[in-house]
Amino acid sequence: MMAFKDFPEQRAVVQLLQRSLERGRLAHAYLFSGHDLAELEAVAQTLARTLNCLQPVRGSGGKAVDCCDACLNCRKIAHGNMPDLHWVRPESKSRAITIDQLRDLMQQLNLKPTEAEFKVAVVVAADRMNVPAANAFLKTLEEPPARSVLILLSTEPQRLLETILSRCLRLNFGGGARRLPAAEREWLKGLSELAAAEHRSLLGRYRLLDVLMLKLNAIKTATEESLTARSPLQQHEDAEPELRERWEEELTAAIEAEYRRQRADLLAVLQRWLRDVWIQTLTTGSGNTPPDGDLLEFPELGGTRQLGSRLSRGEARENLEILEQTQRLLHTNVQEALALEVGLLKLHL
Repeated sequence: MMAFKDFPEQRAVVQLLQRSLERGRLAHAYLFSGHDLAELEAVAQTLARTLNCLQPVRGSGGKAVDCCDACLNCRKIAHGNMPDLHWVRPESKSRAITIDQLRDLMQQLNLKPTEAEFKVAVVVAADRMNVPAANAFLKTLEEPPARSVLILLSTEPQRLLETILSRCLRLNFGGGARRLPAAEREWLKGLSELAAAEHRSLLGRYRLLDVLMLKLNAIKTATEESLTARSPLQQHEDAEPELRERWEEELTAAIEAEYRRQRADLLAVLQRWLRDVWIQTLTTGSGNTPPDGDLLEFPELGGTRQLGSRLSRGEARENLEILEQTQRLLHTNVQEALALEVGLLKLHL
C-alpha cells in the first residue's frame, strides 16, 4: 500500500495532481505516461484511494489531497476488493485490449457506485488498444459518467491514436532520462566488446544472439517473479474459482506487457550505443579529433572506437535503422527469437 508521499522521485507531477484535488478541478480523463508501468499502476491506485478514502489527508481548502493508506476503502482498493475500481489489461493471448473489454467497462461505469464515492477505471498499457476498441472508447473519454475518473497508463504513448491523446490530460512520470544502472552498463560493455571483436564472423553473430537472449530470459524470469508476488492470487488463496481465473488471466497479461516494455528498453540501450558508434564514424579517417565525450552516451566503452574505426558512416547509420525495424517488428506477433536473429545478422560489424 502506498500514498502520494511515497513517490518522492515524482514529487513535481504528484504535486500537480494534488493541486487539482485541492481545487476540486480533477480532470475526467488522464494519461499517465512513463518508463515504469508498475509505478504508473501504483500512482493510479493511490489516486483511486485518495478519491475514496474515509480518513484522507486534507489540504488547506479541506479537500482530500492524499489517502490515509489504512482505512477500509484504502485496504479494499489495495487488495483488489473494491467493486467501483475497474482495471482493464491486454488480453493474454492477443496482447491487445479489445472492444469487448471496453464495452464491458463502459457498462460498469454507467452503473451507480456501490460503495465508493468515485468510480475509477484504469486502462493498463493503453497503447495496446486496437483501433475498434480505441474508437469505441472515445465518447466515454469525452463525456464520462458523473463522479467517475478514467486513467490510461502507457509506456509508449506515441502509439496511441491522436483522438485518444487529445481527450486526456497527460502527466509524464518519466522523470527525465534514466541513468543506466551499473549492472546494465557492465552487460552492455561485454556485449559491445564482443560485437567489436567478432567482425564478420557468423559464429560471432550467434554468440551475440545468445548473450541477448540470456539477458531477455533473465528479465522475463524476474518480471514473472515480481508481478506474481504482488498478485492477489498470492493473498487470497481461498477466492472463488471464477475470480482466480480472472486474476490469472490479468497476471499473464501484466507479465507479458511488462516484459515487452523492458525488452524495448533493452533494445533502446543497444540503439543508444550504436548511435555512439555512428558518431565515432563521423571523425574516423577525416583527420579530425575524436568525438567529445559529451557527445557519447557511453564514452567508457572501448568497443565503440574499435567498431567505429572499421564501419563507414552509411553502415553505422544503417545499423540504427535495422534496430528500429527490429523494434517495430517485435510489436507484431512475430516470433521473438526469429526477429532478433534476423536483425543481428543484418547488422554491420
